[in-house]
Amino acid sequence: MPLLGLLPRRAWAALLSQLLRPPCASCTGAVRCQSQVAEAVLTSQLKAHQEKPNFIIKIPKGTRDLSPQHMVVREKILDLVISCFKRHGAKGMDTPAFELKDFDIAGQFDPMIPDAECLKIICEILSGLQLGDFFIKMAWKDVRHEMVAKKGLAPEVADRIGDYVQCHGGVSLVEQMFQDPRLSQNKQALEGLEDLKLLFEYLTLFGIAEKISFDLSLARGLDYYTGVIYEAVLLQTPTQAGEEPLNVGSVAAGGRYDGLVGMFDPKGHKVPCVGLSIGVERIFYIVEQRMKTKGEKVRTTETQVFVATPQKNFLQERLKLITELWDAGIKAEMLYKNNPKLLTQLHYCESTGIPLVVIIGEQELKEGIIKIRSVASREEVAIKRENLVAEIQKRLSES
Repeated sequence: MPLLGLLPRRAWAALLSQLLRPPCASCTGAVRCQSQVAEAVLTSQLKAHQEKPNFIIKIPKGTRDLSPQHMVVREKILDLVISCFKRHGAKGMDTPAFELKDFDIAGQFDPMIPDAECLKIICEILSGLQLGDFFIKMAWKDVRHEMVAKKGLAPEVADRIGDYVQCHGGVSLVEQMFQDPRLSQNKQALEGLEDLKLLFEYLTLFGIAEKISFDLSLARGLDYYTGVIYEAVLLQTPTQAGEEPLNVGSVAAGGRYDGLVGMFDPKGHKVPCVGLSIGVERIFYIVEQRMKTKGEKVRTTETQVFVATPQKNFLQERLKLITELWDAGIKAEMLYKNNPKLLTQLHYCESTGIPLVVIIGEQELKEGIIKIRSVASREEVAIKRENLVAEIQKRLSES
């Protein structure tokens, strides 16, 4: 069955680093980046005591502090990857051998069905991330050595395969190789070509055949691959929204590794496996650079409604109102002040991207109504207090 790895080891290291920070750094402000808080606290302590610290706060090697904006982007990317894995039947697995970005299928199955699904998953994820056009290069692992040393293929036949190394294409290239008598008349070569033809038939049914390029020049470095290998590459053009080309290499890769499990099994049992790995760090980098180039803003919270008032001494009414929203499962906020100015509250909603504001004041309280304000259009409507939750839920479902 497909396996979905959990948190990568570097994520656990980052989490541990937060837990080990001094208590003063963790309680000064939850909304700030932890490194900024720690730095501010240390600065204030140094000014107070006028002495040098006997320690230096450092984040673990291989990790970095992330701003709320970065975390929002990363969570969206990981959520998309995880939802795709689960859509294809993945089960969670907590082990250092598999990470969040990995999807693996192990077991005895008919040829090329799991391989085709792995390629389909890569296409779904890259299409969903909207990173731009891409294609997947696919080949046999170490073709000549595999065919001659392990499969017993005649050297001259393997050399004929080498003639195709500079070629790339889809099912048409496979058909061309079928027509070559030096390949089609050899049993081992014919079996490989039949597998490739079968794979492209499945890829056509999945609707992704045009994204796959059979390229014998592809040779991945890991030596445990035993069959078809592939890697996904973005097609970036300089004219794309004024962006500069990003040299990030492949953003996903995988292949068949039938012999890997047996290497770690005391009895040497072989378990056929095929899998893929999503290059999440490279994808993070691409998305962050594009956002920086375009000057895009990211909402750092998912707040749906803000509770506001134009009156003084209305904290209790706001607390009653926000409790009603929370209990209904609505994400809501308010300012932590007894008497905030209405303009300050509305500016906060605009700056943070909160879509709706509910307003209560003396007149609304007297008439038993609540005003709902759309932050984007600045339009306000008055509704009965008892209809508030239903109206909010209706508006959120339509947005």
